Amino acid sequence: MCGRCLRFLSLLCAGVCLLVSPLYSQLTNADSHENVDPFHGQLFGNWGGERSKLLERGVKFDFHSISDSLWNIKSEQKERFASYNRIRGTVDIDLGTLINLQGWTFHMTAAWQTGANLGSYLGLIANPTSLASGNTFRLDSWWFQKGWMKDRFAVRVGQFAGEDTYGNQEFGNSFIFEPMGGPTDNLFNTFESYDPPSTPALEVRVVPINHVYVKSAVFSQDRLPYSNNQTGLVPYFNGPPVSVSEIGFTPGRNASSIAPADSVASRKGYTGVYRFGASYNPGKFTVPGSTTPQPGNYLLYWIASQAVWRPDPKEAKGLDATLSYDWSPQSINRDYTMLTAGLRYNEPLPLKIHNTISLGYVQNSLSPRFLTPGTPAWQIEHGVEFNTLLNIFPMVLVQPVIQYYANVGGGAQRAVVFGFRTKVEF
Repeated sequence: MCGRCLRFLSLLCAGVCLLVSPLYSQLTNADSHENVDPFHGQLFGNWGGERSKLLERGVKFDFHSISDSLWNIKSEQKERFASYNRIRGTVDIDLGTLINLQGWTFHMTAAWQTGANLGSYLGLIANPTSLASGNTFRLDSWWFQKGWMKDRFAVRVGQFAGEDTYGNQEFGNSFIFEPMGGPTDNLFNTFESYDPPSTPALEVRVVPINHVYVKSAVFSQDRLPYSNNQTGLVPYFNGPPVSVSEIGFTPGRNASSIAPADSVASRKGYTGVYRFGASYNPGKFTVPGSTTPQPGNYLLYWIASQAVWRPDPKEAKGLDATLSYDWSPQSINRDYTMLTAGLRYNEPLPLKIHNTISLGYVQNSLSPRFLTPGTPAWQIEHGVEFNTLLNIFPMVLVQPVIQYYANVGGGAQRAVVFGFRTKVEF
């Protein structure tokens, strides 16, 4: 093998790089980047020019670390500190530039994550951190993608998560708690796949007109993904196919079959995204009071995100708003509906560094069909979050947050959580 190939493979295995391309990166929510300049503030810099050479050949990398540190400062539970941490490495390759396969791209990402889930300890429906999941070190997703007509039509096949692109919050990187810092929680009702235990999948995306896109995907269901596929290295089929479809309207910018993640650059002007989607699982589901499983379950979701005020109509500074709602049959699903709403002010503080202030609200309702006879009726759980994002160094982001919850887990208790998120770009 030639020296250049060995050098490339060693860099790939080490993962000592950073991908920030909006063109074919699919990093979303907490894993996405506020700034998409290819060399904006990496801790390891340009590696003596090697990063630039790889970019010229169509190869882009990412390596970053995210940590949520949260304290239960008031609830019926005893005081407790919990931290959840994730390190992710990603590579995206434009195969047209690298080996002249025009329109083809390749994506692969792996994650190591560990920590304690404060939401489980407090008994919350709305998780205080969008990072919390299984403690694991695994290959998350990989896929090959082919685009035609300047990506107005694209097909993706491989192993990836439905919740990364269907039902995820447009402003996910601006919030800490899970209903707004990631995909809507109720997508679990249909066992739509999530990261990092992604499953085999196929997706088709079309942009019929400039401001409208349509996409649909089929994912292999896996109700125990961490147990059934512990490494993610081999695609694993363990259930019926879950289908998800979405149609979107993008005022203020042209739609693309490869939607860029929310970033400072994408917020310029009066842009917006309006989405409607549906997920369906033909498998069997347990119904309260019946010994016979019911076939089929579905979920509908609506998400709207819009820039509502800009001092300069061509810049990103100003106010953004987001609203989402999802619903699934309460005869099958305990957490059957959820509402979220949020406001984000870009660059509110007179600082030279990038900063935002965000206010979020989540409302969760539980189905009375799942209530144990003789117990008090469930209450609607309410959660409110206020956070400030500070890009204190080009490669370091800090996000202090305070959260308040009423009717914890559908009961009558309250909880207050305080903490911060840190993110380091390598």
